[in-house]
Amino acid sequence: MAAKTKFRGSFTALVTPFKNGSLDEAAFRSLVNWQISEGTNGLVPVGTTGESPTLSHDEHKKVVEWCIEEAKGRVPVIAGAGSNSTKEAVELAQHAEKAGANAVLVVTPYYNKPTQEGMYQHFKAINDAIGIPIIIYNIPPRSVIDMSVDTMKRLWELKNIAGVKDATASMVRVSQQRAAMGEDFNQLSGEDATIIGYMAHGGHGCISVTSNVAPRLCAEFHAAWAKGDTKAALAIHDKLMPLHNNLFIESNPAPIKYAMSLLGKFDETLRLPMVPVSESTRAAVRSAMVHAGLIN
Repeated sequence: MAAKTKFRGSFTALVTPFKNGSLDEAAFRSLVNWQISEGTNGLVPVGTTGESPTLSHDEHKKVVEWCIEEAKGRVPVIAGAGSNSTKEAVELAQHAEKAGANAVLVVTPYYNKPTQEGMYQHFKAINDAIGIPIIIYNIPPRSVIDMSVDTMKRLWELKNIAGVKDATASMVRVSQQRAAMGEDFNQLSGEDATIIGYMAHGGHGCISVTSNVAPRLCAEFHAAWAKGDTKAALAIHDKLMPLHNNLFIESNPAPIKYAMSLLGKFDETLRLPMVPVSESTRAAVRSAMVHAGLIN
């Protein structure tokens, strides 16, 4: 198969700022520009970190449009377009393509628990409906189902299936997928804490939560890795490791929104059923940010 995407480095799974119950457009656009100025290699709006489950379809589409408009082609945008309804996923993917996204991120259907064949048909329907690359988002802890390597290999034969955001946290899976699909299958980690192992097994980059708050350090990690400077990459990884851990003490994106509020980017408003983090988590996140040199 010919390479369909060559996404490399640090891609930020963007948070969605809210204000008075609505989307905070100014804060979101400012976040996009700050991310790019800090060296982030790509942007991923309206994924899990962007609280996509509680956005209306209109809000979802607005966030995608704002991200693409603000990025102005400076970095690629992989737009979240997942749903456990195939019809809805197709509609969101078609909108992302029309808006100018470079690719779409499509999660394995959660809650209704399709079989491997059901997942294949879900992704095939989206593949057949659009003309831009699709990144499979495999995240068993949230979707309950786990797409097998065999199913990915079948999907890789389709024209728009380009790679995976792998949130299995399995280092074995990276090598298995590379053996099955080859180096052109674009493998991006969805687990910040395992990124150095993921890259060592042949991964290409990370769709990161941590890079919301530490975009420069995350980008520098990948730059060091790309140069073969594993010592520098490990030093940055050690600097970020408490953040990688502590941003997931409670359900994402509550901790990362608190972290962003510590930088003064925007407040930590979430939509129910997400709620602000506990005092103990606040202390852990703050400590990790001090360790990374992000605050005093």
